[in-house]
Amino acid sequence: MIVVIGSFRIPPNMVEVVRPAMDAMITASRAEEGCIEYAYALDVLDEGLVRVSEKWRDRAALEAHFRTAHIAEWRAQVSALAVSERNLTAHETDDGFYI
Repeated sequence: MIVVIGSFRIPPNMVEVVRPAMDAMITASRAEEGCIEYAYALDVLDEGLVRVSEKWRDRAALEAHFRTAHIAEWRAQVSALAVSERNLTAHETDDGFYI
């Protein structure tokens, strides 16, 4: 399994403007073959900071994600939506365990 974790920043006054693009990205990504989990979360204490959490079946599924139309559209909109400070890392892991 591949876990992607990270964040990006949007100006606090742009949150509602960016929300439809984030919603479209999440919805399309969750529908992809190999997507286990895909989420954005607004940080409660750091306004404008968006936390990213993704789980993919394997590296091939993640690489296929990078070739989708919705990721191309998201990347094309990033500067217009004032998205900055993107920091995402991918980690290979097992299925985890439960405490």
